[in-house]
Amino acid sequence: QVQLVESGGGLVQAGGSLRLSCAASRSIFSINIMGWYRQAPGNQRELVAIITSGGSTNYANSVKGRFTISRDDAEKMVYLQMNSLKPEDTAVYYCNIIVSGSLRSYWGRGTQVTVSS
Repeated sequence: QVQLVESGGGLVQAGGSLRLSCAASRSIFSINIMGWYRQAPGNQRELVAIITSGGSTNYANSVKGRFTISRDDAEKMVYLQMNSLKPEDTAVYYCNIIVSGSLRSYWGRGTQVTVSS
């Protein structure tokens, strides 16, 4: 059973920083793409950032220059460093992985990020 466990969310003032972490099951042999998505109340889930197995990254325009995604394949971890946070970054943040080979997609349960003005 593949599990993803997010951590690092919380309440922060505008301009502050948070670092999200996501731990994937150690039983996964290889992960192709790892990413972060977010969903604010009343909105659809949207891409925040993804990183491929080769290290290529892609960011939503709204977070470029403020957020940084990284991964540790040995530990099966993906991180999201969020700086200069804005109230509009408030959302539940979800970790997502696409497993190599089967290309099956898995989601974490989410972690709440709240940015106060």
